[in-house]
Amino acid sequence: MKKRKSIIQCSLLTTCVTLFLAGVCFIQSSFRAVAEDEKKKFAQVESLKKIVKPESEWRKTLTPEQYRVVRRQGTERAFTGTYWNNKAKGMYHCVACDLPLFSSDTKYKSGTGWPSYWQPVKKEHVGEKIDRGFFSTRTEVVCNRCDGHLGHVFNDGPRPTGLRYCINSASLKFRKKTETNKTPKKAKPAQK
Repeated sequence: MKKRKSIIQCSLLTTCVTLFLAGVCFIQSSFRAVAEDEKKKFAQVESLKKIVKPESEWRKTLTPEQYRVVRRQGTERAFTGTYWNNKAKGMYHCVACDLPLFSSDTKYKSGTGWPSYWQPVKKEHVGEKIDRGFFSTRTEVVCNRCDGHLGHVFNDGPRPTGLRYCINSASLKFRKKTETNKTPKKAKPAQK
């Protein structure tokens, strides 16, 4: 009987120690996960850290047309921009601060003469302001890092968002997708 009692006590002690160690491991992994999330949030905040330069500095880094569009809220003429008819795969970045803004995956032919997208790469990268110019009220789209003017967003786009981000080519810099940064395609099922 004493032997059985000591076996039960030993078994209970082993179970308690195991549960305690499992709890410690769980807490440690939870702390690691929280720390990783915090690192990611910090990196995202750092990437969106505002870039503020005097206008003289912007004039030095941008072409006259880019400066007119990005810093003075200009608009290029329809069907004249570099990217309105670009069909290459890749990423469109802000010409002023290089923040990724739009993907070729969301670009579509709107018939307007400006590059059009149905959503930005990340919603936080693109800001919106009310524009009351040209005798109407529109929604201006800006780069959230440098406040550069990109274009306007309208509610007449395709599904799934119903939005048309109508963007000036002069506010963009295109980076073509290369073989090294392509995501592997899923294998197609064999046909019978």
